[in-house]
Amino acid sequence: MFSHIMIGTNDLDKAKSFYDDLLSTLEVRPARVDGHRIFYITKTGVFSVSKPINGEPATCANGGTIGFACNSPEQVDKWHAAGIAAGAKSIEDPPGIRQGPGGKLYLAYLRDLDGNKICAMHRMPS
Repeated sequence: MFSHIMIGTNDLDKAKSFYDDLLSTLEVRPARVDGHRIFYITKTGVFSVSKPINGEPATCANGGTIGFACNSPEQVDKWHAAGIAAGAKSIEDPPGIRQGPGGKLYLAYLRDLDGNKICAMHRMPS
């Protein structure tokens, strides 16, 4: 359904360092730099961070969340720890199982360096 997800940043170098560290826990290679943007290209999708092309400051989406798929609860925990170590803020409940209409999920939430809400998620077996 989606071709890519792009979020804004006010400091591309810091964002690249942060997301390179964070996404390495998901076995994603460091970003490719393309001028004012960086791209993480995988078989399952593209995640990008960009300085706004209109020259205005980047802001985070209120109510928006970007979720990254993980293979296990341990990978979620590793992702969360890497994010904290790279300067993110842990938000909501600590990493753990949440029960919802879609079944059991193992989740962790962070705010990145620009305030974007990001999530790591592993679907638990039923």
